[in-house]
Amino acid sequence: MNKFARKISLLTAAAVTAISLAGAAMPTKAQSATTVNWFVGLGTGSQPEQQTAEQAVVDKFNASQKDVVLKVTFVDNKVAPDALSTLIAAGNAPDIVGPVGVAGSNSFPGEWLDLKPEITKTKYNLAQFPDAVQKIYAGDKGAILGIPFAVYPGVLFYNVDLFTAAGLAMPPAKYGDMYKLDGKDVPWDYDTIAIIGKRLTFDANGNDATSAKFDPTKIVQFGFAHQWDTMRADFETFGGAPVIDATTGKVNITPAWRAEAQWLWNGIWKDHFIPNATYVNSDLMKPSAFDSGKLAMARVPLWYTCCMSDLKAKFDIAPAPAYKGTVYSPADADTFRVDKHTKNPDATFTALQYLLGDGALDLLTAYGAFPARPDLQAPFIKKLSDKYPSVTNWAIIGPSFAFAAVPHHESAYPNFNKGQQRFADFNTLIYADGGDKVDVAKELDKLQSDLQAIVDQGDQPITAPTMAATAAK
Repeated sequence: MNKFARKISLLTAAAVTAISLAGAAMPTKAQSATTVNWFVGLGTGSQPEQQTAEQAVVDKFNASQKDVVLKVTFVDNKVAPDALSTLIAAGNAPDIVGPVGVAGSNSFPGEWLDLKPEITKTKYNLAQFPDAVQKIYAGDKGAILGIPFAVYPGVLFYNVDLFTAAGLAMPPAKYGDMYKLDGKDVPWDYDTIAIIGKRLTFDANGNDATSAKFDPTKIVQFGFAHQWDTMRADFETFGGAPVIDATTGKVNITPAWRAEAQWLWNGIWKDHFIPNATYVNSDLMKPSAFDSGKLAMARVPLWYTCCMSDLKAKFDIAPAPAYKGTVYSPADADTFRVDKHTKNPDATFTALQYLLGDGALDLLTAYGAFPARPDLQAPFIKKLSDKYPSVTNWAIIGPSFAFAAVPHHESAYPNFNKGQQRFADFNTLIYADGGDKVDVAKELDKLQSDLQAIVDQGDQPITAPTMAATAAK
């Protein structure tokens, strides 16, 4: 166990319940070699198959040169925020954190190093990335807080076999194409999703959700789900918006977000084509909703390809649906962050360049992430097509970025962590047992009021979680 890993184990105690330490098979280095610590778990990367790929990349990097030793520590992502908070508060922050998404990064405001000096010194080529992608990582006063690495467009996964069994046409292959429903061309939008979603939802007696005999207490197959969703991502399928209105300076739950919440509630509790939390967590939908073969359509980021294992049916991917004629498709984006307290920025950037460079394709494949680097996109698609031969529409990935909801659904605002938790609480309210009794409009008003109070508190300093607080979670 290396020194950095021992610090995690001692400092996080009950917070860190599963840490896998890597680096056992490293080549011998000169004592002058600089150690760079890589913390994995704040975002993706902690699944066993991902750890194997990450460890292989670490071993290759360490064998490729003699000046830097890269050591990786894996932390279960359920406890990684507490573990990292503890390390930062104790003055023992890792050098590299990631891959981590926008929300995970925003959970630690002011913590990330401006990479601009290292980028300038090494002449790193940022011009290869579109401006829109670069802007995701822009900080104050021209700071560059991250380099584009992994992007995950929001697309629609659909079960070909379930569509065939229901006698329904397959979803369109391109953005802007119509859907053939009962012999007529109709828009590929959330109204259409609701119609076919009910036809793809069945109870134990074989009745679909359009039937008067349908029993919503005995559903064995569902039509649609926002899988691995957050409430802000769900909201933004009907239109992107900042949490704080730029004109008024106040929190604003927009009309589009209100419409999405009502559509979602109707799908769960009125029309029954979206699984509630009880169904999602049941044996019916294990290991995950779409992978179970009991869900016909899932709006989900492309990173889901990292971990599909049990689906026996054929599946394919399609454009995200539109709302009022416009497609809003929330996309995730991950990269590696460098902690501003690193004592070895040059060595850390050397290791970072390897993760973004020679090691990138193996890592991206393990994460199911579409490469931000244009030169890696074709070989990445080739690897995915070999892994999932039933998918014919990989070409939809590239165009999906043009429909990403703006601003990003994890964009920052004051007191971010508490605000995100309040969004999560609203999500739970809608999906959990008893959600059928929820007055959606009233609860949205309360969400807006509560978020305003949270935002008004401002950002909070990073502190180590207490034992009592950790144990209570």
